[in-house]
Amino acid sequence: MLDEETIAAIADELVDAARTRTPVPLLTTRHPGMSVEDAYRVQRLWRKRGEAEGRVLGGHKIGLTSKAMQRATGITEPDYGVIFKDTILESGATLDWAHYTHPRVEVELAFLLKEGIGGPDATLFDVVRATEYVTPALEILDSRIEMEGRTIVDTISDNAALGAMVVGGTPVHPDAVDLRWVAAILYRNQTVEETGVAAGVLGHPANGVAWLANKLAAHGDTLKAGELILAGSFTSPLWVRAGDTIYADYGKLGTITCHLQ
Repeated sequence: MLDEETIAAIADELVDAARTRTPVPLLTTRHPGMSVEDAYRVQRLWRKRGEAEGRVLGGHKIGLTSKAMQRATGITEPDYGVIFKDTILESGATLDWAHYTHPRVEVELAFLLKEGIGGPDATLFDVVRATEYVTPALEILDSRIEMEGRTIVDTISDNAALGAMVVGGTPVHPDAVDLRWVAAILYRNQTVEETGVAAGVLGHPANGVAWLANKLAAHGDTLKAGELILAGSFTSPLWVRAGDTIYADYGKLGTITCHLQ
């Protein structure tokens, strides 16, 4: 376990990397004994740094819940990060590509909670009962740590690589559709780049939210009413460039679009 001084230094380094858009070298290379728990300690301190600057927690994201994402990253276990409200954008938003480092886009579903969910024994049924709406979402991945050779420890420390999220489409009650069969077609500049089905997220996207509630319980935290939870991508991440327009078609759940300038 790393000492508190080292944890604080890493958190400060990541804050600075986000400000300068200059990724730092792999943490696991520089701190070979760094553990998953150390990584979550870094993330929690990074969150406190943001809240001290006036940023407001809007929810949580879950990452690496699908085989598509695990194959794309070489990491075989899920992780989670926090979502600040200033990173939640509406469909049609224009994003400044230069504001991000190595931006990529993922196709997801987001759960808006009307009730809190606590672990360690939360289930899919608890998630369905606690959810007010499920809505289509795009996640914009960012990276404050260099990409090549990243491990789960690097990714967790980097707030699970969250950059921003875009929500839109048609929100639905969680029992109005079979969420396993929600599908999406992801376009970049009128070309289909990725397709996927939400069952790719642990068999059912609500299982991702239950996993998160149980994981948070181990860290003395819970999911709270009003939070927005990104359940995890069911496509591989799509690299994007300045000038790209992204369009995701969720069929009956509507569409989302955003543009990178």
